[in-house]
Amino acid sequence: MKIEKRTMKKTGILGGTFDPVHLGHLGLAGDAMEQVGLDEIILIPAKLQPFKLDKKITPGKDRLAMLRLATEDFPDFKVSDYEMTQEGVSYTYLTMRAMQQQEGPDAHLYFITGTDTFLKIETWKEATELLSSYSFIVGTRPGYRREELETCIERICCVYNTVVRNIDNVQLDISSTDIRKRLETGTSAEDLIPRKVERYIIDHGLYRE
Repeated sequence: MKIEKRTMKKTGILGGTFDPVHLGHLGLAGDAMEQVGLDEIILIPAKLQPFKLDKKITPGKDRLAMLRLATEDFPDFKVSDYEMTQEGVSYTYLTMRAMQQQEGPDAHLYFITGTDTFLKIETWKEATELLSSYSFIVGTRPGYRREELETCIERICCVYNTVVRNIDNVQLDISSTDIRKRLETGTSAEDLIPRKVERYIIDHGLYRE
């Protein structure tokens, strides 16, 4: 198994649609930072996700603005507009290449994801490059698909010679879809999203039919 590098900086990469960003995203990032000892986390909203090409998505400028507001009080969280500035679909392997170049060769990059996504990661575009070039942090909750995940992690570490850190993060039962449904009807979502984000949504008339 590959050994985690002794480097000057350990950087977590958390991607997603963030439509809108919610407390579950921030909680996963915070738990990853604490349990793995990351120095910083870069949150990157996708321009076009390959698995959501048929979905209506809020404009990138608004998702970026909400993410920046949500992370204002977290000095070790950074927001990148990298995928927003690229043409075409947002493929993770290209983003990770760009982040490694940006952070430098001595930075140890960890891609942060959840259990369900990690179990399917070998189906992603250029999965071999992704799995053999970077480390991974997988957020789980106690008991959830534990045996299946442990088997998957063991095999991936062996096949791709990579590092996979499994963390027990505080998973909140939050979905961006449910938040949008609330907001469409004018119902408050202040228990699910940062107040600054909810204010931005109201001020800009987002998620209202």
